Amino acid sequence: MKKLLTLIALLLFVSQLPAAQVAGVRLWTAPDHTRLVFDTTGPAEHKVFSLSGPDRLVIDFADVTVADGFSAAAIEDVHLGGLRHAPRPDGGLRVVLDLRQAVRPKTFLLKPNASYGHRLVVDLYPVEATRVPRVAKSTTDIERARDIVVAVDAGHGGDDPGASGSRFRTEEKDVTLQIARRLKRLIDAEPGMRAVLTRDGDYYIGLRKRMAIAREQRADLFVSIHADAFNDKRVRGSSVYVLSQRGASSEAARWLAEKENSSDLVGGVSLDDKDDVLASVLLDLSQSATQHASLSAASRVYGELGRVGRVHGRRVQQAGFMVLKSPDVPSMLVETGFISNPEEERNLRDPQHQERMAKAILSGVQKFFTEAPPPGTRLAERQRAILKHVISKGDTLSEIADRYQVSLGSLRRQNDIRSDNLIRIGQVLVIPDT
Repeated sequence: MKKLLTLIALLLFVSQLPAAQVAGVRLWTAPDHTRLVFDTTGPAEHKVFSLSGPDRLVIDFADVTVADGFSAAAIEDVHLGGLRHAPRPDGGLRVVLDLRQAVRPKTFLLKPNASYGHRLVVDLYPVEATRVPRVAKSTTDIERARDIVVAVDAGHGGDDPGASGSRFRTEEKDVTLQIARRLKRLIDAEPGMRAVLTRDGDYYIGLRKRMAIAREQRADLFVSIHADAFNDKRVRGSSVYVLSQRGASSEAARWLAEKENSSDLVGGVSLDDKDDVLASVLLDLSQSATQHASLSAASRVYGELGRVGRVHGRRVQQAGFMVLKSPDVPSMLVETGFISNPEEERNLRDPQHQERMAKAILSGVQKFFTEAPPPGTRLAERQRAILKHVISKGDTLSEIADRYQVSLGSLRRQNDIRSDNLIRIGQVLVIPDT
């Protein structure tokens, strides 16, 4: 009887305990929003509503308390003036966010993973940024010579650290940002090219938002930087991925299903006013061209990475990564190495190795654009201005040199030709300036 009473008392005590506790809160500030992450000891049922005069966001937790040692002293940024909390009479918890401006909140729960426990994520978007402007390419934009734009995407970020090293506990999100910044600097130094970063700090950006940034910037190429991991620490080498056919098909189905409510563009053409058959044909054409360009660019980068170190696999690989699914921006994902391999983790931490990786990616990107410069870019205009000659039957180097009034030696040097026997019908020669 005594044991039964003890058990009943224990059950009554447990039933009176809160379902979860808020153990901590973390803050990340992105250019377009603020992210708060509440670490909780269990799933946290909650409601959110806004108040004005002054602007506040209220989060009411049901059956939740604050853990001992909880502090929110450093919770302040461009959107957020501070955080207050107090117990509610019904046993719950009220958290009040003092806002510097009106926001559009978005909240969702995350289950535990290898790095964190239960979490409540609160994203705060300024009201004026809730509507994304429609982007279109005009004839004037195409005719005007412009820079080639490369979107450089540093994988992970904020409360999504990615993989971590086994020896130094290096986080993937830090390595990818460092390499991305180096790659941007190198691209910006090239005449006729510029880079845009999808993130330039330690904050998280959704996968589709990364795609959207590239498309809003009218990027000619999207390069996502990552660091691989595997349970076998001996596995090593860099690799390059493009979108698989299955991934492209699933994205096409999504686009076609949502076209009535979408202002997105495919190659500058809106799908929302096209019938199903025409929209499907336009999307298929756009995707086919994009996938071909993606594989071509990725192959050039893969070849250059092999000059820096070991590559994993024998060729460019295909997968259904979300960030590669843009139907009109050629995209690749570069795994810069296995952070789970102790030696490669050390390399990925090394600034000199990071620079070599960035230069290898740049070299591959340059080769791709030199072979197929996007219309309307400075590179395309420069190539159009270069005088060329297509060899036909009966042509000789000396006759071609006489025709264009250049020396035979300069013609050979320009085209790396050592003998007349090395030219062939259909070959394109670049005519030197002198």
